[in-house]
Amino acid sequence: MTKILVIEDEQVIRDNILKLLKAEGFDVTGAENGLQGLSSAMSNFFDVILCDVMMPKLDGYGVLAALRSNPVSATVPFVFLTGKADRSQMRQGMELGADDYLTKPFTKAELVGAVVSRLKKQQAVAEQYNSGRADNNKITQNSCNRLEWLKTNLWGALEREEFQVYYQPQVNLKTGQITGAEALLRWQHPEKGHISPAEFIPVAEETGFIVPLGEWVLQTACRQLKAWHNAGLSGLRMAVNLSPRQFHQPNLSSRVARILAEIGLPPNCLELELTESMMVQDAKSASATLKSLKDLGVFISIDDFGTGYSSLSYLTQYPFDTLKIDRCFVSNIAEGCRNAAIVKAIINMAHSLSLEVVAEGVETEAEKDFISCYECDTMQGYWFSPPVPAADFEKLLVR
Repeated sequence: MTKILVIEDEQVIRDNILKLLKAEGFDVTGAENGLQGLSSAMSNFFDVILCDVMMPKLDGYGVLAALRSNPVSATVPFVFLTGKADRSQMRQGMELGADDYLTKPFTKAELVGAVVSRLKKQQAVAEQYNSGRADNNKITQNSCNRLEWLKTNLWGALEREEFQVYYQPQVNLKTGQITGAEALLRWQHPEKGHISPAEFIPVAEETGFIVPLGEWVLQTACRQLKAWHNAGLSGLRMAVNLSPRQFHQPNLSSRVARILAEIGLPPNCLELELTESMMVQDAKSASATLKSLKDLGVFISIDDFGTGYSSLSYLTQYPFDTLKIDRCFVSNIAEGCRNAAIVKAIINMAHSLSLEVVAEGVETEAEKDFISCYECDTMQGYWFSPPVPAADFEKLLVR
């Protein structure tokens, strides 16, 4: 029987889809958010995955990126469910490896048609390579083993010092100087090699391991910045991502204050990066947490702007200092696509609110020139440098 996974945070929509597909004879499983759906997809074999684009905790793009990085789930047909028919949004999904889009509201015929179409194409690919479908039991067992391996080894990896923090430079577009760095986590296993963050971060979030792991990243990054300052490489700010579980800890500000005090790092040298979805889950609690962090003197950045809920009220409601334009808007921006107008508007709006603007994912000189022309403050991306170990970052600073 064909197995279908439906990842949708709106219960009414999810239940309706499950009901329609069950009536057609499909074996269907529902997941109420991205993290739950990713866990289910990595521990079971599904013939088709239907996934909402915008969800709290982990959006559809994050789910798809994690699945496509896993050999077991890399070829499973994946259909996005979206309330928008925005071309740039569809392009982003297709670039990540989505197979199709269903725009809400859709009919039963459109839903079933999308599923059947994906199944037929998958079958055609299998027949073309004359391999047929792989043994389901073996795939399921491999996937379960992989998930269990991740859960088991994550905790030990921290003790065995398998994790590393890499640093990607942030460059002032007017001066050309490196003014900061974003700390990015990497896992290098002695036997399995590099393990993608898209694969292990969702598992760490789900299991709660992200809290001690995230605190270790914060401590490591702050110690490294202090070491650079002591070496005479001053004037840098360190950006560190906070996970949803970290952000919603009741004692977050006191933990950050303790780390800064122990290391001797001034609070204004630290920037904490948050995503839009964190503001949605509990607005009252989020506001209180942000206020306590701002009282410490740290900077607050809204990351991946434009890919989540995109409510402009968040920019005026919360005390942000920096707005980071997501890489999906920066890609190919110089080629006259609609993203150009979006980026211009974001930069102008952010500056009118006295926010610093950082463009992520700048990969070409043309993209750099474009955002510079429209007075973006800072760039980050492979055009200047990929994330690198601390020693290599220090060479960039000296050079």
